[in-house]
Amino acid sequence: MRLSHGFVPTLKETPSEAQIASHRLMLRAGLVRQTSAGIYAWLPLGLRVLRNIERIVREEQDIAGAQEILMPTIQPAELWRESGRYDDYGKEMLRIRDRHDRDMLYGPTNEEMVTDLFRQAVKSYRELPQILYHIQWKFRDEVRPRFGVMRGREFLMKDGYSFDLDQAGAVLSYRKMMLAYMRTFQRMGLKAIPMEADTGPIGGDLSHEFIILAPTGESQVYFDAAFEEMDYLSGAGGSSHEKPEDLDRFFKQMTTHYAATDEKHDAARWEQVAPTRRREGRGIEVGHIFYFGTRYTKAMNTTVTGPDGKLVHPEMGSYGIGVSRLVGAVIEAGHDDAGIIWPDSIAPYKAAIINLKIGDATCDGLCETLYAALNGNAVYDDRSDRAGAKFADADLMGHPWQVIVGPRGAAAGKVELKRRATGERSEVTPEEALARIG
Repeated sequence: MRLSHGFVPTLKETPSEAQIASHRLMLRAGLVRQTSAGIYAWLPLGLRVLRNIERIVREEQDIAGAQEILMPTIQPAELWRESGRYDDYGKEMLRIRDRHDRDMLYGPTNEEMVTDLFRQAVKSYRELPQILYHIQWKFRDEVRPRFGVMRGREFLMKDGYSFDLDQAGAVLSYRKMMLAYMRTFQRMGLKAIPMEADTGPIGGDLSHEFIILAPTGESQVYFDAAFEEMDYLSGAGGSSHEKPEDLDRFFKQMTTHYAATDEKHDAARWEQVAPTRRREGRGIEVGHIFYFGTRYTKAMNTTVTGPDGKLVHPEMGSYGIGVSRLVGAVIEAGHDDAGIIWPDSIAPYKAAIINLKIGDATCDGLCETLYAALNGNAVYDDRSDRAGAKFADADLMGHPWQVIVGPRGAAAGKVELKRRATGERSEVTPEEALARIG
């Protein structure tokens, strides 16, 4: 992207309606614009981050054996009446009526619809287990939407659903998803901690929410330092998605060490954690998983033929990740006074190329060479603005690397390379800069 023609409407002043860092910075860096209360348009930089998060979520779901589908946003009310949730869900559900006077709704979640799709297609235990997921926009009519994309009315969510023959199989699917989630968040540069949670209106009796640490988090959290030391990408101590014994070991590792939000904090158990291993902070929920058994398959008369020929209601689980919410949460966890600090894996671009003297043949030529070599993975600041404004915008947007090209350095075949996260600067050759950016 060339900033001289880019649709990146940055702001120098902080909008008065923005109360938290992520909301302020997303507006100032030109990632989003509000179109109505709690509803946002995603502009080019913000959309690239959103797509990068989607990509990581999708890759980890696929690795775990989940299959991607896409369900519609508008759902028939009759499915929700079958499950008994249509009247119970509350005013958060946007209820509508079509031209034929049929009751419809804009889906806040998809347990009913996926159960209906499953019961139409799966008839035998031999077709189990099944884990289906999609990444789709949802709507919940929050009474007071606030904090930008952190608590909006329209949001992008990955929701997945498992179907198993029995409780043992359902618990195995639950553990597969927990491992997939921990890998997902680690790939985004986040330290996530699974904490026992309430199930809310979805129902169920086994539930964990995934909390990432951020100073402006909505919950106070308490956890054992062991969570700071775990590496889920290397298999969490040898764990895989396939072997039940590995998943059992992984799950015990996740649930043995103390971790709780203030709502479920147990002072007596906390005292049993060694003082040197106690950690406290603020956290933001970015994912939630539930096991709720036959809550929906019984209500919606969904059965498969079991090994003995008798009909069985499959056991279900539900697994959500707030994709659009993660954009705000990542910023809350990674920013400074100058702007956003994106993790490499989800940054809109790998680098910002800053030309300090537009019109200088050597500077222009070197910048064009770098821009072409980065092959669509760089923002090129080719504007005629003063250097200070370019530096400020580069820090505000938060790309992991800045390649600064000035006439003196360019003449000597050098550029200045800055790492956004640390502020470290070094003078290197263009080839060295490209190698480090990757």
